[in-house]
Amino acid sequence: MIRALRTGASGMVAQQLNVDTIANNLSNINTTGFKRSKVEFQDVLYQNIRTAGTNAAAESMVPVNLEIGYGSKPISTSRIFSEGSLNPTDQPLDLAISGDGFFQITMPDGTTAYSRDGSFKLSADGRVVTNDGFYLVPDLTIPQDAEKISIGMDGTVQVMLPGQGEPQNLGQLELAKFLNSGGLNAIGHNLYTSTVSSGDPILGNPASAGFGEIAQGYLEMSNVEVVEEMVNMIIAQRAYEINSKAIQTADDMASLANNLKR
Repeated sequence: MIRALRTGASGMVAQQLNVDTIANNLSNINTTGFKRSKVEFQDVLYQNIRTAGTNAAAESMVPVNLEIGYGSKPISTSRIFSEGSLNPTDQPLDLAISGDGFFQITMPDGTTAYSRDGSFKLSADGRVVTNDGFYLVPDLTIPQDAEKISIGMDGTVQVMLPGQGEPQNLGQLELAKFLNSGGLNAIGHNLYTSTVSSGDPILGNPASAGFGEIAQGYLEMSNVEVVEEMVNMIIAQRAYEINSKAIQTADDMASLANNLKR
């Protein structure tokens, strides 16, 4: 019965983390480029009371194991990188990636982070930055007298200047992708960093082989589905509840055993 108490407790701890993850998904339903997470579980250590193949009697063997498990544990939080819906904003520096790829962002320490959040702004000196002031890679500077900014599906950046009949080419956006996007490390601010598990970034131009296209004037919304998350929350709540019932039942059985003398 002590085993049942600990097993039920492990299930409650696991489902608490599950609910925490679902709550984080729901809280970021309006976060640009957010990718939802799900918790994955494993069973833990088993105690073999009788092993399959041992002799039960003369010329007979035990066909299956007699074993008792010790509960479950959360093993990973997998991030789902399915594409969110595109929301039109009509802002020239709002960019969405339709397909695979991440924007590259220069962090204050000089390292590179990656993001699906394309809500860019202009700094005081005309450079393209994130909402936190981090610079887009490659570094782009928009002239102060630019009348129109045009960013093509292939990432070419052009501006129309006063008195010029043809647009001026400012540069080319470059995207990054990973063999294992699920291995990226989320650091907040809608940013990810590469890890050993994600592998090194693969760089390429938008709309080229394997890379998504740039949609100017759009933002990618969160891929959180409210109905799905609510159903998952109900399942987690019921699992938490039934584990608490198992603990209560084990406690009642232990109480009965302790009161047999009376």
